[in-house]
Amino acid sequence: MDALKEKMNVLIDSMKQELWNMGDDIFDHPEVALEEVYASSLLENWLESHGFQVERGLGFMTTAFRAVYEQGNGGPSIGLLCEYDALPGIGHACGHHLQGPCIAAAANAVLNAGIKEPFKLVVYGTPAEEHMAGKIKMIEEGCFKDIDVALMMHGSPTTTCDIKSMANYHIEVTFRGTSTHAAINPDKGRSALDGLILAFQGVEFLREHVRDDVRMHYTVQSTCNIPANVVSSKAIGSFILRSYNVLALDDVFRRFEKVIQGAALMTETTAEIKVLNRMASKIPALRLNDEIIKCAHEAGAPRISPPREKTGSTDLANVMELMPGSCIRVMFVPEKAAAHSQEYLDNGKSQTGHDAIIYGAKILAYVCCDLITVPGLMNEIQEDYEKQKQKMTEEA
Repeated sequence: MDALKEKMNVLIDSMKQELWNMGDDIFDHPEVALEEVYASSLLENWLESHGFQVERGLGFMTTAFRAVYEQGNGGPSIGLLCEYDALPGIGHACGHHLQGPCIAAAANAVLNAGIKEPFKLVVYGTPAEEHMAGKIKMIEEGCFKDIDVALMMHGSPTTTCDIKSMANYHIEVTFRGTSTHAAINPDKGRSALDGLILAFQGVEFLREHVRDDVRMHYTVQSTCNIPANVVSSKAIGSFILRSYNVLALDDVFRRFEKVIQGAALMTETTAEIKVLNRMASKIPALRLNDEIIKCAHEAGAPRISPPREKTGSTDLANVMELMPGSCIRVMFVPEKAAAHSQEYLDNGKSQTGHDAIIYGAKILAYVCCDLITVPGLMNEIQEDYEKQKQKMTEEA
């Protein structure tokens, strides 16, 4: 290990207890989407006291923040992103309380390691990941345009990175019709519920004619609370469309819109389609992943495994539409543990949870060090990103 990384190692180790206390504090004060006042303030104050210029509140998201440190001009601008929202009812069962202390420690280590080359660090506090894919809203507010690469940390059953993630359209469809007595004046009624049921059936017929990796889910979200002998005037359905290629999914959504329009036409109702979120699919950052896994080995991280080929959906993918990005997942729960589980919650303040903060901080600090000091590395990562982006376009 070179002298810079050795110094980072010592710096992070010297803060262990402080970082563990910070993670435990966030764990003990769980806050759901856009209510993360305690966690965001804790991180903002810490970063400000350690030399970062902090902007509190970004657009309408009062619990989002940007913390910046810049040395010289012309160097890479590295984004370090952290989440801190909890799950309603069950608290930090996804391990988001680990991310803020990890990212803060990594940023502080880079700032104080004695790097001579120019660089810029931008720590983004990204709220509301669980409930409303907050990074998408932050992009709409103009965030992330000031960074060249996006890095994250997340607790996990193994230490690894992701290659792909599923694009995800979350859609709400509201059918509106005309209510009437179903026995006395059935000819006067136009059933919103009929429209929704036909839409479900249309999705089933569409299912045969899409790519193998496309997933389509639906459920009745609400209807008029009326008896069976009254024609429903309103029915709302919730739909989720997924694929590992967001461009291919865009075309599925176009066809989905026609299914909804057809259901409305057949029932003489109206249908309002509202896209609640459009999560992109990750553009694979293979060269960046290689660098992160190399640094994980240098840090001695536990249970290192090959990058995951397939995962669920994440709003980090929308940031990765703009630039190369990756998330180091650090082991802190048993290998078979699932996210949003009691096992995640039980290990939140465990020694493995505490260690994950330290390992994650060291890995990301080492990655930042290499991005700043190794000639040509950022160019290699950018070239690989553009190649993978073009490949995704060709496969759509």
